[in-house]
Amino acid sequence: MTAPDRADAAAGRLRPRRSCLAVPGSNPRFLEKAQGLPADQVFLDLEDACAPLAKEDARHTIVKALNEGDWTGKTRVVRVNDWTTHWTYRDVITVVEGAGPNLDCIMLPKVQDAEAVIALDLLLTQIEKTMGFEVGRIGIEAQIENAKGLVNVDEIAGASPRLETIVFGPADFMASINMKSLVVGEQPPGYPADAYHYILMRILMAARMHDLQAIDGPYLQIRNVDGFREVAGRAAALGYDGKWVLHPGQVEAANEVFSPSQEDYDHAELILDAYDYCTSAEGGMKGSAMLGDEMIDEASRKMALVVAGKGRAAGMSRTSTFQPPEA
Repeated sequence: MTAPDRADAAAGRLRPRRSCLAVPGSNPRFLEKAQGLPADQVFLDLEDACAPLAKEDARHTIVKALNEGDWTGKTRVVRVNDWTTHWTYRDVITVVEGAGPNLDCIMLPKVQDAEAVIALDLLLTQIEKTMGFEVGRIGIEAQIENAKGLVNVDEIAGASPRLETIVFGPADFMASINMKSLVVGEQPPGYPADAYHYILMRILMAARMHDLQAIDGPYLQIRNVDGFREVAGRAAALGYDGKWVLHPGQVEAANEVFSPSQEDYDHAELILDAYDYCTSAEGGMKGSAMLGDEMIDEASRKMALVVAGKGRAAGMSRTSTFQPPEA
């Protein structure tokens, strides 16, 4: 796939993911409740949220939920078990053969190298061809959960055109590097700066290099919404697209934190309109112009596209209109 083709494919996969709700695949009541929550994405979990003895039945529970549930407006994802287990291949086959047309992505946990993603891509392709599904439609989300995965994240992010997101898994990652904390998502005692900054930026750079989304992992103190907002706000400030939510109370906070403010959204749309006007024949075909007291140019347009895109994806409406300057 050429670079332009890859960019086109990536653009088609940029789904809203401000809030990514984790739901145990073995719990029919939670699967039903999740359908009515305002999360952008719901991932039905066959990994950590499922006890080993419940995994086999959970596959079929998930297939039934995907086929019979109403997931309107949500990205539908299933997290399978990682390749070091004996469950993975059967997770993928059962879920994709059973509910492929009603599935958007497979999330692969504990990805340590590009080969893990390539293997999943190959298996998905074989299933799609066998079942007569559209080849390549189902995306992949790769979860980085240990030091090896982070070191190899550039190669992982470029491993397959199916990739849509790179996801940070903080709990396993903290354990893998012996971080001095038992509170997932909180800063370890004794370190005077942000202990997650390098990890988050490393994942973000790899994701953006390949036009992928970057998603922050969970905050386990589910009733501490203020703490969730603070941690989510750090990821959003860096440029992350969304964050996992483990409880309905976190969904609204995630949607708010990862959406632009109304003021910023309006301003971004005005920049785009003003730049379109100033570069047009009517506007004098200028490379830069003034928007109020602010000079705007091509770089301004690129920055505004990011904010406007997030606002549009969030369903925001403009409250201001561009007026061309009087001659």
